[in-house]
Amino acid sequence: MSRQARPVAGTPPARVDGRLKVTGQAAYAAEQDAHGAVRGAVHGVIVTSTVGKGRITGIDTEQAAAQPGVLAVISHLNAPKLPYRPYRGDSDPPRGERLRVFQDDRVRFFGQPVAVAVAETLEAAQHAASLVKVTYAGQRPATDLDAPAGPPNQSENYQRGDVDQALQRAHTRLERTYRLTRENHHPMEMHATIARWDGDRLTVWDKSQFVRTVRGDLATVFGIPAESVHVISPFVGGAFGSGLRAWPHVAVAALAARQVRRPVKVMLTRKQMFTSTGFRPVTEYKLTLGAERDGKLVAAVHDIRAETSTYEDYRETVLTQGQMTYTTPNVRQTYRSIPLDVSTPTWMRGPGAATAAYPIECAMDEMAYELGIDPIELRLRNEPERDPGTGVPFSTRRLRECLRIGARTVGWDDRDPKPRSARDGHWLVGTGVAVATYHTQRAPAEALARLEADGRALVECATSDMGPGTYTSMTQIAADALGLSVRAVRFQLGDSTMPLAPPHGGSMTMASVGSAVADTCDKLRRQAIALAVADPSSPLHGASPDDVVVRDGRLHLRDDPGRGESYRDLLARGKDGRLETRGGYTPGDEAERYSMHAYGAVFAQVAVDERLGMVRVRRLLGVYDAGRIINPRLAHSQAIGGLVGGIGMALLEHTVTDPRDGRIVNPNLADYLVPVNADVPDVNAIYLDGDDRTADPIGVKGLAEVVIVGVAPAIANAVFHATGRRVRDLPITIEALL
Repeated sequence: MSRQARPVAGTPPARVDGRLKVTGQAAYAAEQDAHGAVRGAVHGVIVTSTVGKGRITGIDTEQAAAQPGVLAVISHLNAPKLPYRPYRGDSDPPRGERLRVFQDDRVRFFGQPVAVAVAETLEAAQHAASLVKVTYAGQRPATDLDAPAGPPNQSENYQRGDVDQALQRAHTRLERTYRLTRENHHPMEMHATIARWDGDRLTVWDKSQFVRTVRGDLATVFGIPAESVHVISPFVGGAFGSGLRAWPHVAVAALAARQVRRPVKVMLTRKQMFTSTGFRPVTEYKLTLGAERDGKLVAAVHDIRAETSTYEDYRETVLTQGQMTYTTPNVRQTYRSIPLDVSTPTWMRGPGAATAAYPIECAMDEMAYELGIDPIELRLRNEPERDPGTGVPFSTRRLRECLRIGARTVGWDDRDPKPRSARDGHWLVGTGVAVATYHTQRAPAEALARLEADGRALVECATSDMGPGTYTSMTQIAADALGLSVRAVRFQLGDSTMPLAPPHGGSMTMASVGSAVADTCDKLRRQAIALAVADPSSPLHGASPDDVVVRDGRLHLRDDPGRGESYRDLLARGKDGRLETRGGYTPGDEAERYSMHAYGAVFAQVAVDERLGMVRVRRLLGVYDAGRIINPRLAHSQAIGGLVGGIGMALLEHTVTDPRDGRIVNPNLADYLVPVNADVPDVNAIYLDGDDRTADPIGVKGLAEVVIVGVAPAIANAVFHATGRRVRDLPITIEALL
């Protein structure tokens, strides 16, 4: 059914929330008191442990508590015991251990919250926190994969075929070990929480990508019904996965607010972000590949170890790429998480996929050079017709097209494949390629839509927007379904009382929430049409609903545009002056019948200073098969962000831990390096026209995650082409190239 003359989905309107952000009117978590959402908030500053393992033997708060304006200094010595009642709701199973703050004297990692100073002003709270004296009976923490805190957790295993026999018969066999360092999330907005109690009801304004899991976790820790917790998060200034779960500071704010009977704001420092909000874990990836002389892969062995904390078993989805990216009849995989005395890792953009892509795509490049086959040709020779891991067909897979378009765009065929063959003065120049894949995730979602008396629409869902443009893309979907302009639709999100949404991560928001919004607004449009054709006062009375379309907020007959009326006129005759409905989306069994992924081919050109070993990225191009693109402007922004993040992963980002005490050595943006404008001279992305209706009703496949996958290996392969030096540890440092 035609809804309006010019659909806005697929066009690039500007962000609907852009003006709010650039004028400072968008209220982030730490600004809610300044914007009037909560009044009378006081400040909490967390005191963190200075040992990586051990026991607290004493806390002296006398001097801190005596300072003017200080309301309380809370630690395990005076904090109430939290009841911790397991909650079963619409979030993941809560991980209460990390939120049971100030409940005992045990120190599990360096930087663990051990106390909080609460005061009338931030300055008073900071000063009081600096005066808290904590003594410890410390132990040397285990912070290295080769010297863990305990035995490995139960391994994840996968196998198909006879790997050992296939490797024995292979023409060429590679055995390589790759190591990826720890990376920390560093969004512009620090994590912050404001908590307020009203009797037994708790309201928190939090930086969150999943308000319902924050609600569930807090309900668990404080032993109250989930309905008694209200989580609000209308704007998120970047998160990259760090906002997908509640962290200790959230519970600290709530506990302190209950203790002092005032709203309490806790905002982490940049230093505290290194130990308090998760990270991409250190991973060691041993990979063995076997291939025939013509490049056909015959076997692969993946042996993976990655860090986790001693109190939680965090694991990335790191096995998928090794099972389905290339046709390999014999595969064996083992993944072990290693408990260390560190805080818990968490999802970071492209979790699992970006990790696995580095060893797999670098090893494919190494195999290509061993066999004397072009790296793109080797990949094409191993392109599967069906998913090798499951045997089911792909919903769509246009990786060949991505590779060929990218190769043509960057002039791949003009490249001399010999390492150290291209120069620009004292710079060695190289070009590399890597493949990107990310599984298409969908989850149940709901939405509410309402047509107001003025003919405008309000749509709500408890999803989030950490930067990809959820406000805008959902407004576009709703506008098309309702036959309205973008200006006539207002989309609201970030509130746990709104209809159900899945986590705002894993590239599932557009597929899940977008499908729910489309369904809900379709229902509302049909409801309005049904009301009109049944209303004797309507010009459309007696018409067939199938003959009525809505364009620019006006209902009319498809073949007689003059016969019709506006939403506003229709609603003016109703007793309520509005129409409202709820709808949603629940995935079917498509994921069992099809292999659904977004794909990409990443091309990198680098220059390496022959004398100094410095690497400079000169060009990055990603070509993606990501289904239907709802907003090309937002999609391009997503790609640029992911590609730039991949530069950081490849060349710069590296969290350094002192093994003596678990201290982070570089907990600031002066020593923990991230890409800046000078590191990003030419970055671009191409999206193939696509529409995957197998994946979901609106044809999208998700693109936020796939755009960082494959970037690091493409850069590493380009560095090899430039220098002849193969670097298997990330980041690629000057020392590794000298």
